Amino acid sequence: MRESDIYLDHAATTPVDPRVLEVMLPFFSERFGNPSSIYTLGQDARAGLDWARGTLAGLLGCQARELVLTSGATESNNLAVKGVAWWHRFNTPERGNHVVVSAIEHHAVLHAAEALIQHGFEVSVVQPDPDGIIQPTAVEAALRPDTCIVSVMCANNEIGTIQPIREIAALARACGIVVHTDAVQAAGAQSLDVDDLDVDLLSLSAHKFYGPKGVGLLYVRRRTPIAWQQHGGGQEGARRGGTENVPLIVGMAAALALAVDEMDGRNTRLRQLRDKLIEGILERVPDTILNGHPTKRLPNNVNLSFAGVEGETLLLNLDMLGIAASSGSACSTGSTEPSHVLTALGLGPDIARGSLRLTLGKDTTNAEINRAIGVVVETVARVRELAGSTV
Repeated sequence: MRESDIYLDHAATTPVDPRVLEVMLPFFSERFGNPSSIYTLGQDARAGLDWARGTLAGLLGCQARELVLTSGATESNNLAVKGVAWWHRFNTPERGNHVVVSAIEHHAVLHAAEALIQHGFEVSVVQPDPDGIIQPTAVEAALRPDTCIVSVMCANNEIGTIQPIREIAALARACGIVVHTDAVQAAGAQSLDVDDLDVDLLSLSAHKFYGPKGVGLLYVRRRTPIAWQQHGGGQEGARRGGTENVPLIVGMAAALALAVDEMDGRNTRLRQLRDKLIEGILERVPDTILNGHPTKRLPNNVNLSFAGVEGETLLLNLDMLGIAASSGSACSTGSTEPSHVLTALGLGPDIARGSLRLTLGKDTTNAEINRAIGVVVETVARVRELAGSTV
């Protein structure tokens, strides 16, 4: 990044915290051994792996053996949704033909569910209310005797809405249905104690909370029925074959520990900056709407739609002025289709395409927010003028 740039896309990825990198470095060099090896060098790496797994388990309120270490949330989400569905297909087909997901899930969940349809599974998609909240009653209405899994994210990656996971989980688990939550965006913003959430499966990805890319986890409550998908040398208790990426796993544990320890202070500061950013833009840019619930949202998330503006054009202009932002999920960059999250809220294609997501980070400053407000206000006005918008 240029020194003058302002990074406001922390929902897409975060920089590795220097404190996390420091913990990781020895496992790239003097502690590089294969953790499955029995000699000292391998067991030194194993000690790091065990420390990481124990640390992560303590932070999530679960047992270390209930964690499956993965390459990231996409793998974790696929393993959760497909693994539970296929277990039921093979073992209790009368109870395993139906999957329930929300309409605002990340594509890692939605596309996994769509893949199951190709094999004869049925999928019900629950719509959000206009504020982007998945109401428990809507999930309850979608449940069937053959429902095997419900997957609803903790907090939405585009509009930041925080979902009533505990209430949803209570309804599903009362019917004996497995509950999965994609908690990627919620890490570091809210408690992820798995018993408090009352979930059976939970996905995380380290690069969303100042850890390295390419590593994540899936929490799997004991006795949760799941068909493992990756076979090999017996790592992860024969649940996921492949040599563990010790440096990245250690980094994930260190990053989550810092995020939890600093959560309250970060959240308080970020809420103040978030609200200042929202108010500053809404007050000065006409025909602008805030997407998502005004208060039940992540402390760092701002998602706005501007009438008469094309989102991609806005982003390119902001980038030239040193503001890094997005129009939605980073995984959808380059798509000409409007955000599936915003259309699920009832926004028309034109206004949905005019969206801007600004997500703050732990090091975002008040001065950066002041500058961002001014740049966004000026840029929207210029883009509208060049487009001949009558707004």
